[in-house]
Amino acid sequence: MSTRTLLVSLLQYKAWANEELFTEVRRIDPHSQGSELHAALRILNHIHVVERIFAANLQGLTHTYSATNTPETPALEALHLEVQNLDRWYLDYVATFSNEQLAERITCRFTDGDNGCMSREEILLHLVTHGGYHRGAVGRIMAQLDLPPPRDIFTRFLHQHEPQRRLA
Repeated sequence: MSTRTLLVSLLQYKAWANEELFTEVRRIDPHSQGSELHAALRILNHIHVVERIFAANLQGLTHTYSATNTPETPALEALHLEVQNLDRWYLDYVATFSNEQLAERITCRFTDGDNGCMSREEILLHLVTHGGYHRGAVGRIMAQLDLPPPRDIFTRFLHQHEPQRRLA
């Protein structure tokens, strides 16, 4: 399997996991569980801001973020739409590069002022793992509210999208 093929699969998984989680977060009651919903939205917004920062870095553009979250908390539906659009952008982006181009290093400046240098493939892998880590934190909030979080694991994604993998 090529690096690009694996990254496409991982980015498809990330988009699927985001959809699963946004669907389930809607079950958090904004009236009786408002503080928990706000905490979940802050985490989801953090994931999104980091992904926007790296999208700018990958394109050689300057981003306007001075932190990895925004002062304001977006509404669930607005954030969901932005996440969907950015997930599509990342899938389109990775499809345009060869394995050699994905290995090229990008220099950037992090929001804390430190310089960074990562290959395109390292950036994309970072976004997959970063999002998974923080989706887990939102899942923890849901579990504390007795709302089962989605099972957003890679193996579940693979077997749902390619059921023939279950055939031995």
